[in-house]
Amino acid sequence: MEKVKKALIKLYRFSNSWTGTIVIVLLAIFFFAQAFKIPSGSMKSTLLEGDHLIVKKFAYGIPVPHIPWLEVPVAPDFNGNGHLISGEGPKRGDVVVFRYPNEPKMHYVKRCVAIGGDGVMLRDKTLYIRPHEGEKYIRENYDKDQLEEFGDELWVKDPYRKEHKGIQYDDYIRALGILPQETHSFGPITVQEGRYFMMGDNRDHSADSRFWGSVSYEYIVGQPWFMYFSWESRSYDEVANNGILQNDYAALLAVCGDIDYKSDKCKAKWEKERYKVRWDRIGLSLKGLEELL
Repeated sequence: MEKVKKALIKLYRFSNSWTGTIVIVLLAIFFFAQAFKIPSGSMKSTLLEGDHLIVKKFAYGIPVPHIPWLEVPVAPDFNGNGHLISGEGPKRGDVVVFRYPNEPKMHYVKRCVAIGGDGVMLRDKTLYIRPHEGEKYIRENYDKDQLEEFGDELWVKDPYRKEHKGIQYDDYIRALGILPQETHSFGPITVQEGRYFMMGDNRDHSADSRFWGSVSYEYIVGQPWFMYFSWESRSYDEVANNGILQNDYAALLAVCGDIDYKSDKCKAKWEKERYKVRWDRIGLSLKGLEELL
């Protein structure tokens, strides 16, 4: 008992030293939690650009730790799947933080809409999935009004919109008729085993698996845990002059109203209202953020 007491005292003293604090912080970042800033509007309105999250890195196993910012791995990939400890992968409907397959140093956040073996397609901007468990499972787990038959196959129509109110389409950009084909017509495809089909909740402004393919387990990092800060800091040019999939016309219209969003008047109004802290979002979990909608 005395040895345990002495060990605990030593551990306490070590944790209060500069070295101990650094070691504890690094262990937390490497294995348990990491700060993450939402880089685009692809998950609006569930997550907004300028949201700062703590990511739960142990949600799907323990990924191989990387040095923050440099994104250099600090341990070998013993399992060959990007994780020191393997776990169950994302489920349908989960919001997931992952490494962009074409540039693994970049982190993306999207919703997992289908898993390995599932069918995926879009028809007239409507998402359909065909869960791999089969027709009996589909009929037992989804409402009748969600089911549609294509040929001899049963598909589920828009399986996530009722539960997740942040999933949205941009009627304004639809009217412009300039969207890439993949946003309104895609597939059908079957997701490869061990992979996850990701889509942004802001369906008309999301570069996702429709464009660059499904995500393998090795790139899965974790799941949003809670919001620690949120603010609007983008400049007018960042909002209005990005590519089609990154423009945020809805945000401009919300601020400028009937003013032409391309005008200097709208630009001046936007710049005047920048740097607003979104106090109502701070401290909330993902479920709490969805309840705001």
